[in-house]
This record gives sequence, C-alpha cells and structure tokens, in this order.
Amino acid sequence: MEWFDALVQGILLGGMYAQYALGMALMFGVMRIVNISHGDLVILLSLIGISMASAWGLGPLPVLIVLVPLAVLMGWVLQKAVLNRVVGSDPLPSLIATFGLSIALQNLMLQIWSANSRSLPGHGIESQSIEIGAVYIGLLPLIVLAVATGLTWGLDLTLKRTRFGRALRAASADVEAAAMTGINPRAVYAMATAAAVGILGFAAVFQALRSTVAPADGPAQLIYAFEAVIIGGMGTVWGAFVGSMVLGISQAIGFRIDPGFGVLAGHIVFLIVLATRPQGLFGKALA
Repeated sequence: MEWFDALVQGILLGGMYAQYALGMALMFGVMRIVNISHGDLVILLSLIGISMASAWGLGPLPVLIVLVPLAVLMGWVLQKAVLNRVVGSDPLPSLIATFGLSIALQNLMLQIWSANSRSLPGHGIESQSIEIGAVYIGLLPLIVLAVATGLTWGLDLTLKRTRFGRALRAASADVEAAAMTGINPRAVYAMATAAAVGILGFAAVFQALRSTVAPADGPAQLIYAFEAVIIGGMGTVWGAFVGSMVLGISQAIGFRIDPGFGVLAGHIVFLIVLATRPQGLFGKALA
C-alpha cells in the first residue's frame, strides 16, 4: 500500500509538472524556440498573484481569472518585442535572448519582492483531502491534475483541429513555405507564445497555493518542464503530459526510498530515457 500511495502521489505531482511542461512543449517541442526564462515567468506570475491577493483581498479563483489574461498578454509582448527578432532555424539566438531575460527577471523580482518566500492563501483548500481506502488524496493536487488534463486535451485539439494549429505547425516546419501560402509566421508565433505563457498563469496560481515561491525558484521549474518534454518526446502535447507523470512518479518513489533521493531519481530517469530513447517515449526517431 505504501508503494501504491507513492504511485498516486507521483501522478498528482505530475499534474503540477504537466502545467509547467505544456507551455514548454508548445514553444520548444513545436515552435523550436528555446525559452530559458520559462521558469522565471512562472515565478513572476506567482508573485504578481500573491501581491494581488494581499492588496485586494482576492481568493485563488479571482486571482486565476485576472492572472491568466495577464499571462497571455505577457506572452504576446514577449514574442513581439523579443523572440520575433531572434527566431529562426538556429535556436542559439533565442536561447541567448531568453537567458538574458531570465537574469533580468530574477533581479527584477529580487528588487521588488526581496528573496523571501511567499505563498498564496487558499482559504483551507490546500489542506483538504479525500480518503479512498487507505490512501489520502489532497483536494488541491486533484484539482491541479484535472486542470492539467483539461489544458492538455484543449491544446492538443487546438493544434490538430483549428486553423491556428495548422498554421503553427506549417510555420514551424517551413517558415518560407508557410509565408508563401498566406500565413503570417510572426503573428502565429505571437499567438502561440501568448497561449504558452497563458498556461503558465494556471501553473503560477497552483504553484503558489501548494508551496512557497521565491525569486530564485525559476530554474528548478525550467528543468522539470524541460525534462518532462524530453521524456515524452518533442512535438507531442500528450507526450509532455505523460513525461510529466513519469517524472512525478519517479520523484515520489525516490522520496519513499530516501527523502533526499526524490529529485535525483527524476533526473536519473530523465538521463536513462535520453540515453536509451533520445526521441522520447512518444517522439519519432530521426531517419
């Protein structure tokens, strides 16, 4: 039963990682844009949400309703002002640009919020749980997993069934050919980055509810998102979701083996997948 509980808790943890990974799957896996500031955007949005809740007395749901549109706007501005100037077949310029942005965001957050850890009051939802047999399932992690599943399903349908999704996949495959068919790659990329950062708005609220956040926490969120996308396979949204589950379960089992082994266990599984199946669990092997 102890190991079954670890499996359940790992899946719930994977729901949090999936919300980090979906935006990364869209930008890195589909658009081939390396966004090093990914984790810092999560923390920035979390701190903005905490400040809004403190200043205006808002609960988690109103914060979420305000924060997600703000995140969408931030993503659109990021692509228009920065990434559209460096996007291309070579990922190095976008990597350098977002690395600089990451450093700038960390220093900005330290200047505004200091290095202290903060959390978003959940009015008791963060401590509620449901008992199923001998296993206790936290209500907040269950909500996080449900939202992550819904976001994954919605993003996958958007990419496969909508005109925007087809335009994005065409622009990612060949920018010049897509432009010749009437697609505006820069506008499509701006919408895609807006969606990717908008998803981080959900992750930011749930991260601030489930634990504390501090300005220096961004790189850890980046690593988890990157590992989940690589484990699942680039270019597949559901692959990123499954990769998040694998990462969460690996860490949960590692924590049961030894409290100091949890995070390392996830890294080890990532390295094993990278060494044995570089294209990821659901990715296609290169010819």
